[in-house]
Amino acid sequence: EGPEYLALMLFSSLGMVIMTTANDLIVVFLALEILSIPLYVLAAFDRRRLSSQEAGIKYFVLGAFSSAIFLYGIALVYGATGTTSLTGILQFLAQHTLFEKGTLVAGIMLLLVGLGFKVAAAPFHTWTPDVYQGAPSPVTTFMASATKAAGFAALIRVFATAFPLYRADWRPAVWVLAVLTLAVGSVGAVLQTDVKRLLAYSSIAHAGYVLMAFQVGTPKGVEAALFYLFVYTFMVAGSFAIVTVLSAHGDADHSIDGYRGLAARRPVLGSLFVLFMLAQAGIPLTGGFIAKIEVFAAAADAKEYVLVVVGAVATVVASFAYLRVSLAVASNPAGAERAGDEHAGESVAAGSGGGALAVLASARRVDVCTGVVLLVAAVMTLVLGIVPSSFIDWASHAGFLL
Repeated sequence: EGPEYLALMLFSSLGMVIMTTANDLIVVFLALEILSIPLYVLAAFDRRRLSSQEAGIKYFVLGAFSSAIFLYGIALVYGATGTTSLTGILQFLAQHTLFEKGTLVAGIMLLLVGLGFKVAAAPFHTWTPDVYQGAPSPVTTFMASATKAAGFAALIRVFATAFPLYRADWRPAVWVLAVLTLAVGSVGAVLQTDVKRLLAYSSIAHAGYVLMAFQVGTPKGVEAALFYLFVYTFMVAGSFAIVTVLSAHGDADHSIDGYRGLAARRPVLGSLFVLFMLAQAGIPLTGGFIAKIEVFAAAADAKEYVLVVVGAVATVVASFAYLRVSLAVASNPAGAERAGDEHAGESVAAGSGGGALAVLASARRVDVCTGVVLLVAAVMTLVLGIVPSSFIDWASHAGFLL
């Protein structure tokens, strides 16, 4: 079934590229559908697992509602401005004063809701844990990294290009979304016992940091948001790549206890997983640390001190979840060290899929392509934390292009 899988992945990627470069709300909507419909199928691609089918149905139903809300927002914006062109909307609002701006503001809020679903911002995040857990791990990797980056690129492009004159109207809403997203993502990650669900809530928390930078409404805020997305893509791709390697036997069991002793049995995989976990926690010398510093600096420059405090507290809370996984991976439980491959095989045959031995024994070998992905993700995570200046400049130039 490779051709269907690859075709759906390419169609979704095409939608992402179109959405991030579109200059018209109708084109953004069409690109959003080209992006989303293949993802609904990909989430349910593992037809042997009910959880995968359930993930596809949930994603489809909620995604259909979000698309309808986004389209209704386009209709209201068109009714208020007479155009769906992003530059045309900006020119109209610059040349005309709206004495009754309720229609326009309502349209802006609906656009924010529609795109907020795609980036998994709270309270539009409810689909994320179930879909990330149920979808095949490679699809989850794609959704967590590429889809979120494309959604945020479209969000920043639409609001920074078409509605900069109405910042006073949409910034408070983004402020609330950022606080809710940080709180839900960080607290939710701490409460999870499944690695894929933990990474899903982690993805929600990361969306909160990007919203925090975007809410500032300044060029430095846009730069921080784009740089954070760049760093985040490598961290999450590396994390889910390792989860994919460990996703044999139905891709159903990813309990934290199942990852216990990973570093002892698979030192390279275990070390890389700890690296990606620490990077997401924002440990110095990783890209995650620099990304968070950039976001906090942008918020502080705009005197958004409450957001800085909320972001700092969320970082501390979420760090507990990342450290818990890291300690489990680095631990050496009784039995793991003396379990040879023959005993592990017997353990799997006996049906002990929930234990550490079963998960470690079921881990497939790392093929060349997966090894390249892990190598690039690890190197970039470290390089972005040690010499980030060139990449920050790239983000600054990209912000001006938007």
